[in-house]
Amino acid sequence: MPRVEINAVLASRLEDLQDSVEDEMGTSVTAEAILYELVASAQESPEELVESLEAGTVPLSEEERERMNEGMFASGVETDEEDIDDILYGEEHNP
Repeated sequence: MPRVEINAVLASRLEDLQDSVEDEMGTSVTAEAILYELVASAQESPEELVESLEAGTVPLSEEERERMNEGMFASGVETDEEDIDDILYGEEHNP
C-alpha cells in the first residue's frame, strides 16, 4: 500500500473538511473515510481530477494566505516582468 505524507497544511485542510462533514452529518467521520470517498469520487470522474491537476491552481485558505505573506516585505525596488525574466533566465535570453 502506498504511503502518503501529509504536511501541516494538508492535515489542517483535512481536519477542516472533517469538521464540516461531521457538522453536516451530525455524526463522527474518520479522515480515512473522507479520503476513501474522495479517491472513489476521483476514480469515477478522472477527467475532473486531471483538469484540476493541470490547472495547477488550488485555492488557499485565509490561514494559508496569511502564512505565505508573513515572509513578504517591500524592498522599495520596483521590479517589472523583464527584470524577473533576467533574474530567472539570465540577460542573454532577451533578443
